[in-house]
Amino acid sequence: MISLNDYLYQGDTVLKIIHNYARDLKRHGKENKSPVEQKHYDFLQEMSDLLEHNDFLTSQSQRLRDFYLYMTERYPSLAFTFKGRIKSLVRAEEKYNRYILDTVKRLYEKNGQVPGEDEIAEEIPELRDLIAYRIIVSMPVCHLKEGEDPKEKELECLYDIAEKLPGFLEKKQFIPAGINEDQVRPSSRLSKDTAGLFKDYIMFPKKYGYQSLHIVLQDELSGSNIEVQLRTKDMDDLAEIGKANHGRYEKSQEKTKEKRLFREGLCTAYDNAFARLQALEELELADVSVNMFTAVDNHLMNDGCGFYRGRLILPYEHLSRFQNDNIV
Repeated sequence: MISLNDYLYQGDTVLKIIHNYARDLKRHGKENKSPVEQKHYDFLQEMSDLLEHNDFLTSQSQRLRDFYLYMTERYPSLAFTFKGRIKSLVRAEEKYNRYILDTVKRLYEKNGQVPGEDEIAEEIPELRDLIAYRIIVSMPVCHLKEGEDPKEKELECLYDIAEKLPGFLEKKQFIPAGINEDQVRPSSRLSKDTAGLFKDYIMFPKKYGYQSLHIVLQDELSGSNIEVQLRTKDMDDLAEIGKANHGRYEKSQEKTKEKRLFREGLCTAYDNAFARLQALEELELADVSVNMFTAVDNHLMNDGCGFYRGRLILPYEHLSRFQNDNIV
């Protein structure tokens, strides 16, 4: 089995690691006639292209900045931040292998038998959040009217932003991808049309209390997909430094790791994805040698290359028009 872990100890750059891993995975898939490994190679190649040929990000961030400027006019008293990042290599590899496991499980439960590799490869979903942007809002208490609840006011603004964002960005050549009908959940805060575009993890929180609004759009100019996440500051704190943070709950997961769906040897694609995922979950970052990456342990690290935490590509911040009203 070819595993990402085998390439993390030579001091290579992230890009070289992806190239070497993808090359060997492709060769191994060809030798073993594995369409799943070929599709895995295609995913790695997409990530490599994104990192190596990213001139389009300048245009992309500029068009998103137009929405930022729109928000400064529409919500002058609201404090908010725009952030953008390219997903880290470790997180992307983890997510892709989990997609393989989830695909096998879904097909197995649907058909009552272990699926073949051709069927698995056909059904593995596309990873649509390699590029993600986040809008984080906060309502300063000094701008509230007497009796107004700051959390409720923030939610009111957040859902209003959700209603405005798809149409605005569509004019900037970002086309909403929409979500599957079975994923649409009733929301008292989103219109019917908008609800079909967003995954609402605010009304329907994920595990560990994670809350956010997610929408996927295709950038017609680059052909790439982006995900935009809308959160309040409290939601972002929970996700970044609270119990929903990856680093904080990884250790708690060690005793409750995902159990195998069926015994080893029945499905090679499942076995390989399961083994890769477990290896990544057990990764001791202090032992890793990746260029521009240094780690003391799994919590204290300096990731200057997008290996573990992702690569920041867009910082914009608006602290409300009255932020300095007491300064002479």
